[in-house]
Parts: sequence; structure tokens; C-alpha cells
Amino acid sequence: MLIIVVIVLVFTVLALGIYNLSLYKRIQSFQNQSKRFTSLNILQDFMNITGSNMSVDKKIKSINELIIEKYQIKYSSIVVFDGTDYVIKASNVNESHWETLSRLHEVDIFKDSITTASPKYITVNSDGEKLPYQEKEFDRAKSAIFFPLYIDNVYFGYWIIESGVPHDFDNIDTTIFETVKENIISVLKAVDYQKILESIVRKDLFTGLNSAEYLYGDGKKIIDQYTTSAICMFRISNIEDINKIARELGNKVITQVSKNVQKNIAEKYIFVRYMGPKFVIVFSGVEADSVADFINEIKESTESLKISLKDESQVEEVEIENKKKKRKRKKREEIEVSPSLNFVVATYYKGTGIEEVLKKMEKYLDESSKEESQISNI
Repeated sequence: MLIIVVIVLVFTVLALGIYNLSLYKRIQSFQNQSKRFTSLNILQDFMNITGSNMSVDKKIKSINELIIEKYQIKYSSIVVFDGTDYVIKASNVNESHWETLSRLHEVDIFKDSITTASPKYITVNSDGEKLPYQEKEFDRAKSAIFFPLYIDNVYFGYWIIESGVPHDFDNIDTTIFETVKENIISVLKAVDYQKILESIVRKDLFTGLNSAEYLYGDGKKIIDQYTTSAICMFRISNIEDINKIARELGNKVITQVSKNVQKNIAEKYIFVRYMGPKFVIVFSGVEADSVADFINEIKESTESLKISLKDESQVEEVEIENKKKKRKRKKREEIEVSPSLNFVVATYYKGTGIEEVLKKMEKYLDESSKEESQISNI
């Protein structure tokens, strides 16, 4: 009887062991799935920030704030080399320490990390010690991980996370932060083009209008406040013939056309000089079918302009001798011209590539006959 009880107990223990092992594996699986789910959520947050209408600098700061919140990091700083200086792009460290943080590439312990493109973990053993790069904030950080940042094998800065606790990162899974680092690089790479556009937007000398680059930066933030918008591109189709008369006359036509259009559209709409004799009007939040009559009015009023060089240039008088008689060439400023405009209208949908819509419209106008002057929808 005792033997039977022992056998039953043994099988019971074995069954409980197997059950516990199975339960442990399920818990581990659940935890792994939970981690993957959390990582996916954070990755989605990264993507949402990247695709938002925020400025480049705001995007980088938002990414840093997300890292601090989601991974419960005490301090996080992103430093980028802009070609001449190391600039703190995002940090929750007091600004009084930013000068030190912007010179970490000069610290010997991090130079090897930059050379080998590998992270460097440093810490102290007691509160009385300080990290190698610290100059005056001895009690702020006691542990740090330094991550050099590379885009296409080109070093461009670093990301550093810090803790006020010694050995705080000893048992941390660094693969998580490697993934975060890659996300930071992806964001910086994605916003690099946006940063270029933001920096090269300029005012056109003749018209005072913003250049085409405005549409891809600040302009897009306004446009994307609406689900759909009507985009109108037009070209002064007879500009080449006008330029043959006088380049100055062609410049004046461009100026007068832009002034006439600008005074006839509401300030909430965007009007830019796209390229050469081509202009773009964006009717934010307006259906393409609704702008036809308005565009026709602009076309008629602009094409009714009589433009000449009167009072804006010196008289050029060329005397030609023909059989001992002198003839005076007609003065350029007496010549009057009227612009001829060719319009194309399309619909832009929020979240899609506005550059693709503009390229299609530009191609349409460029392939149209120079004598064509109408309003088309594509």
C-alpha cells in the first residue's frame, strides 16, 4: 500500500513539474509576444512622427521624448554633426551641460567607439566617482551608453543615454537599444531630405513669391490639414515669343502676371512660382470641380493685361543707314504684349506624394503646344 502511495506521489510530482514547465513556457511566450507587440507599437509611434507635418527639429525632439517615455530612460541626448559643428538636436539634460554633451567625440573613451561603430558602456562603482566626460555635473549621471550614428557607413553623430544610478545598465538587453538606434537613424535619414527643403525655400526675386520647395515643407503642413485639395498649375505659354522681343519684357510679364493672380486669390490659398514661367496655386480643402469658374476669371483678367516696358527702361534707338536715308527702329518700350496662360487642374489627397501630382501636371504643360491656352483637368 505504501508503495502505491509513493508511486502516486511521484507521478503527481512529475505531472506538476510538467505542468509548471508548460506554464513557464506559455508565460515566456506571452512575455515575448507582449514585448514584440510593445516594440511594434513603439515602431508605429516612430513612423507616425516621421510621417507627420512637424518640422525636422520637432520630429527629432519628439523621437527623443518617445524614447525617454517608452523605455523609462533618465537622460537621452541626440547629437548630430552638421558639417561644421556638433549640434544637440534633442536632449532632456539641462542646457548648462549641453556644451559637454556636444564634445563627447573628443573624449578618448568614445573615440574607439566611433572608429569601430560599436556602442560603449561606462559606469562608476560608487557615488564618489565621476564618468570620464563629466566636468561639472558629477552627481547627474553614473552610467551611460554611447551609440555612434552612421548613415550609409558615414558617421554623422551620436546618441547617448544616461542614468543617475551606478551599474544601472549592467543587465539591460542592449539589442533593444540597438533597435532604437536604428530607428533613430531611419528617422534622421528620412527627415534629411525635408531639412534640405526647409533650408532652401527662398523668395523669387521677380515676383516675391515662395519657391516650389515651399510646397514640400511648410506649405504641405497647411495643405494636409484637409483631406483633399485642388492644385492648379499654369504656364505663360507665349513667354518664349515675348522674350524674343526683349528679355526685360519677359521678366515684366512674369511679374505682372503674378501680381494679378495674387491679388485675386484669398490669403489662405498657396501661390508659388514653381519654375520659370510655371506657377502653382493650391486651393486647400477645395474640390477640383469647384475652382473651374474662379480659374477662368483669373485667366481672363490676366490675359487682358497690356504690358510694355514704358517708363521702366531707357530708349534704345538704333539708326540704320540705307541709301543715305536714316530710319529709326521702333522703340522696344512701345511694344505691348498680353500673356497667354495654359492651365491644368488636379486633385491632391492628404498623405500622398504631392511631388508626384506636380510632376504629372508639369509634364502635361511641357508636352502641350506652346500655342495652347485653356483649362484642363487631369
